[in-house]
Amino acid sequence: MGRQSDAKERLMRAMTDLIWERSYGSVTVDTICTKAEVKKGSFYHFFKSKADLMLATLDWAWEVEARPFFDEYFSPTLGGVERLRKVFEHAYRETVDTQKKYGRVLGCPYFNLGAEVSGVEPVVLNKIRYLLILYRRYFESAIRDAVAEGEVSNRDPERTARCLFSLYQGILTQSRIEDNPEIVRELSQHLDMVLGLEKATVAV
Repeated sequence: MGRQSDAKERLMRAMTDLIWERSYGSVTVDTICTKAEVKKGSFYHFFKSKADLMLATLDWAWEVEARPFFDEYFSPTLGGVERLRKVFEHAYRETVDTQKKYGRVLGCPYFNLGAEVSGVEPVVLNKIRYLLILYRRYFESAIRDAVAEGEVSNRDPERTARCLFSLYQGILTQSRIEDNPEIVRELSQHLDMVLGLEKATVAV
């Protein structure tokens, strides 16, 4: 089994990879244990069920991976619009890299999981909803600062963030459905439209 001290983390890492590569419903406890190289008895030492592991994994992945990434890319040392452009450009690069690595576009793990467990695993769904609110607040903070810095016209940051975040996640989902990373490349153009940054066309 390897060292028990890291078995719990290996189970959570395995869960993270498997649900992104496949789906929550298709992944079994046996599959998770095999990938993590952890015995089934050890699984139940740490977790009561697959849903229990999923909840722990979401918290762990947010603290260890997601939040440090967002804190870096949404750093207040950057302008509000620059933060959003940086995140969108990263989303395109990651989508291209993911397709090369896995042979297909995988989209956003939070949205994929949330859509799948809706009506099936309410406790997991509530956790996803909470994390997506935290995620969206990074967008809101960037827009709020962009308004304060005069980069965009005065508008409702919360409402604009909801619109932009929905567009962002919709594009990632569409890219997964069509298995086409190039759809994500258009995010910067959509950002300009939502924030009113497009240059006016001069009639000749």
